[in-house]
Amino acid sequence: MREPLGIATVGTVQIWTINLPEVGNAITGEGVIEAFEAAVNAANADEKIRAVILTGAGHIFSAGGNVREMADGEGLFGLSGAAQRQGYAEGIQRIPRAMLRCEVPVIAAVNGAAVGAGCDLAMMCDIRVAAESAFFAESFVQLGLIPGDGGSWFLQRVVGYERAAEMTFTGDRIDAPTALSWGMVSRVVPDENLLAEAQVLADRIARNPGHALRMAKRLLTESRTSSLDSALTLAAAMQPLAHQSDEHRERVARWASR
Repeated sequence: MREPLGIATVGTVQIWTINLPEVGNAITGEGVIEAFEAAVNAANADEKIRAVILTGAGHIFSAGGNVREMADGEGLFGLSGAAQRQGYAEGIQRIPRAMLRCEVPVIAAVNGAAVGAGCDLAMMCDIRVAAESAFFAESFVQLGLIPGDGGSWFLQRVVGYERAAEMTFTGDRIDAPTALSWGMVSRVVPDENLLAEAQVLADRIARNPGHALRMAKRLLTESRTSSLDSALTLAAAMQPLAHQSDEHRERVARWASR
C-alpha cells in the first residue's frame, strides 16, 4: 500500500514527499496526519538527521483540504458543528503542532500550487524554495471558511500582518516572483532544478553540527513569541551545552590549527 508521506534518506538529509497527487496532495486525511507526526517523531529521535526537505508528488505541493470530500459531506465535513470543532483539534491541527516541535530545519520545496492548508503547511517550514510555476493562496475565505489549521499564526510571522491580511481577506494567488519580493520564499528556481537546489541548501545546513543545529532551531522558534529577556535566558542556558560538545571542540581546534 502506498504511503501518504514518502520518506527517503540521503546521508543526513531526509526528503518527505506528500504522495497523494490524485487528491491534490490534500493533508486533511487521518493517514497523512499520522504520517506527519510519525515523520517528525522519527527525525527528532534520529540524531543523524540534520535537515528535511518537504515537497509534493506531481505538480502540486498541496491543495490543503480535500474539496471533493467537503462537497460530498464526507469524513470531518459531514459532522455536526460541535463534532467538527473537536475534529479539527484532533485532526488537521496535529500537523502544525508536529511541525512546530520538529527539531531539525525543514525546507519546503514548493513544486506547484500551495493552497489553503497547503499554503499554511509551507509557512510551517523554516525555509521555502519555490519553483517558477509555484503559487500560494490563503484561499479559505473564497470557500466561506477561515484558516482552521494555524495559518493565521504562521503566515503573518512570515510576511507580516498587512500582507497576511491581504492574502487572508482576498484569497488571491501570490505567484513565485511576488512571494520572493515579499520574503515568503528565499529563492525561485526553474521547475526542473527545484529538488536539486533544495538539496544543495539542505547539504549546506547538514554540514554543521547536528546538536548545534537543533538548539539553534529551538532558539529561533522560541524567540518568535518570547521577550528579549526570555530569549537571552534560553540562549545562556543552551550555549554551555554547545561549548561542552565534542563537535564544538573539534571544530575550534581545526580552526585554530589553520
